[in-house]
Amino acid sequence: MKARYILLACLLGATPTLFAQTVLITVAPPPLVVYEQPPCPEEGYFWSPGYWAYGDDGYFWVPGTWVEVPRPGYLWTPGYWGFASGNYRWHGGYWGPHIGFYGGVNYGYGYYGSGFYGGRWEGNAFRYNTAVWHVNSSVIHNTYVDRTVINNGTVNNHVSYNGPGGIEARPTAAEAAAAHDPRIEATESQRAHEQEARNDRNQHYSVNQGHPSSAVQTNAAAHPAAVHPETTHHEAAHPEATHHEVAHPEATHHEAAHPEATHHEVAHPEATHHEAAHPEATHHEAAHPEATHHEAPHPAAAHPAAPHHPSKPQQKKPSGGGEKKEKKG
Repeated sequence: MKARYILLACLLGATPTLFAQTVLITVAPPPLVVYEQPPCPEEGYFWSPGYWAYGDDGYFWVPGTWVEVPRPGYLWTPGYWGFASGNYRWHGGYWGPHIGFYGGVNYGYGYYGSGFYGGRWEGNAFRYNTAVWHVNSSVIHNTYVDRTVINNGTVNNHVSYNGPGGIEARPTAAEAAAAHDPRIEATESQRAHEQEARNDRNQHYSVNQGHPSSAVQTNAAAHPAAVHPETTHHEAAHPEATHHEVAHPEATHHEAAHPEATHHEVAHPEATHHEAAHPEATHHEAAHPEATHHEAPHPAAAHPAAPHHPSKPQQKKPSGGGEKKEKKG
């Protein structure tokens, strides 16, 4: 059964993206792809982690990329898949003054399941934490080094969804409050970036079996269009849709889609600086000498080559069957 997009945009011929719709799937997303972060191109860019999106042919990998911040003082909260009521639902990412809940998913590079540690705003200037993000301090001068946010003892098994069989995490009080902040949805360049991945067959799980040809985009995404005030919102991310179809009966077997997920440590709800997992952190100590701003070597991440997919989502490949999508309310 091909995916159906219950969207007015589709009727008008517009290209659908995960950012603009509520997506309900009955097959679990694959584990996150392991990659190395490319260097930040220039000041004013923010890291957007890679993720599995869903299309007519099933899941496809959207590479991690550097994107231009649409407004000073805003941070990117990544989207995440959450399992509930027999379906895997996509909760889209957004820009806002505070980091919200992203499912407890450990995306790495400052997004360790709760909070954000890649840098901080000081007035209208963003300062990059070179212990976490790959930044050439000879090119970008607003930098600092804080290794205390790195926890070498926690193992990241790359589970990509929240809920039974995945990551059992709930929003902290601060994350819940962030859901009501003013926000900006994904920029035009972020939407175009996702569409480019959708159009590349090598990015589709049905073709790459969890090993996409492009895990990251080495050059930054194009400059986004100007953000107009009317694009901001105050409501919580993706309110529950009121027109969902009945969930597929086989969905009751999907909770064990990723056996390895049962060993995943619960994401730390407290936004402290010592609880975040950072699989690639073992290489940061050498990469960034203390309090220096010389050209930093590449902050190593996990091994560039993604490990073999230990288990496929559910008893069938995530190739597009059993999916419902609705326009965000």
